Amino acid sequence: MRKTTIIAILFLLTGCQAIQSFIHDDKVVARVGKHKLYQSEVSAYIPSDVSPADSTNLALQYINSWATDLIFSDMAQTQLSKAERDVTAELEAYKRDLLRFRYEQRFIGDRLDTLVTEDQMLTFYEKHKNLFVLDRPIMKVRFVDIYKNVENKDRIIRLLSSNKPKDMEEVEGLANKYAIRYFDKSYEWMDAAVLAREFGIDYGQMLAKLNQNYIIVQSEEVSDVKAAYVREIRRSGVAPFDFCTERIREYILSGRKHDLLVALEQSLLKGASDDGQFVIY
Repeated sequence: MRKTTIIAILFLLTGCQAIQSFIHDDKVVARVGKHKLYQSEVSAYIPSDVSPADSTNLALQYINSWATDLIFSDMAQTQLSKAERDVTAELEAYKRDLLRFRYEQRFIGDRLDTLVTEDQMLTFYEKHKNLFVLDRPIMKVRFVDIYKNVENKDRIIRLLSSNKPKDMEEVEGLANKYAIRYFDKSYEWMDAAVLAREFGIDYGQMLAKLNQNYIIVQSEEVSDVKAAYVREIRRSGVAPFDFCTERIREYILSGRKHDLLVALEQSLLKGASDDGQFVIY
């Protein structure tokens, strides 16, 4: 299949003469000046489980990308001055940065304490509430997506607002049986934008449909009804702690990483200075 694919590409790129050459040597599939691209290089790029059409497209993309890079490189070699072509300093700087990054990652991986307690998170939250001001509303909701012709549709939607354990058992049972999708986030905060994606609209449009704690979206063009009961909404201000725990943990770990790197830098400088390897004149 791949051989057929490569031949098809060659026909598109260079015509019958290139196909004959490819069949003859079964190696070179494209050429830019003195540079040659071999079948094995293209084949290694193409997954074995793709269709012939996708294989052709992927191969063509690879060949065009390969050719573009080389054409630009060759053009730069002829158009730039000797000084402009000299990238020794940039390559050396990049190498140093890359080696430093890799060493820092290993150093952090060997030493970072990833255990973050709730007390530590609460302390951080209380000291840095300015970091957790809401960009958009958050909500506690129950959501259901159900076909319009389901007999119990209206009852399921109505029961979304109940807090009685018996009603909750009933709506969950009915939803599991009849609903396309159902979830209960009535006791945890949810980003309004995340809920809006369930409705297929932006969160501003969604909130405009909020009426008596319900958001219902349906149209004549679709066969289902999407509904959410909003148990609680917070539109502005500082986000509650339980909504921010993942972000708080990331902040704490980021701070620990920074402290490790600062300590590493200071330790290396001191060690080099003590050994006489680092001297300021």
